[in-house]
Amino acid sequence: MKFFIDTADLDEVKEAQDMGVLDGVTTNPSLMKKAAEKAGRRLDFHEQIRQICEMVEGDVSAEVTAVDFDGIMAEAHALAPIHPRVVVKVPLILEGIKAIKALHSEGIRVNCTLCFSPTQALIAAKAGAAYISPFLGRVDDISFSGLKLLEEIITIYGNYGFETEVLAASIRHPIHVLEAAMMGAHVATMPLSVIKKLLKHPLTDIGLEYFLADWKKFRA
Repeated sequence: MKFFIDTADLDEVKEAQDMGVLDGVTTNPSLMKKAAEKAGRRLDFHEQIRQICEMVEGDVSAEVTAVDFDGIMAEAHALAPIHPRVVVKVPLILEGIKAIKALHSEGIRVNCTLCFSPTQALIAAKAGAAYISPFLGRVDDISFSGLKLLEEIITIYGNYGFETEVLAASIRHPIHVLEAAMMGAHVATMPLSVIKKLLKHPLTDIGLEYFLADWKKFRA
């Protein structure tokens, strides 16, 4: 499973990169807003994406904000040349699907975002999306199972050999990551806080405490 960090914050990207397990980055308009608020200044969107691409070796998703075909295509054509690692992020709407088909024919890779049903995922794969991003946490928020959605998408893609990679998004906690990995999701994108939680276990902390205490006595 590839690990992506879901952020537009350069400091967070660096911290995750320093761990040596980072495979890519996903961004969105909300994360860009959050990064700008932390920086205390307006950020140049394209420059922020370029800097992130220079920091990692994997794909970096940069999202369009247009909702009409011509607007999505125009933004995609502006985003894709920023860096070879850029994957254009397009919402799963009718105009978005049309754009994904057109962009795929041009060789521009697309991460199809805001997926909440297996039939949406099927359409996105048929249109040629490089990634599909089902939002696990947001599905859970409305009392449905995000993991069930993920399982259905993986099954459908496996049935027909789609090359679209399943990118588990809106991950809230380590169980999401564990279950997604067991199902065979290609990618999990998550906040830095969740990446760190994957490391935590109380028995590790207790064991380390015992070892260090015994070592201190041994050295006394």
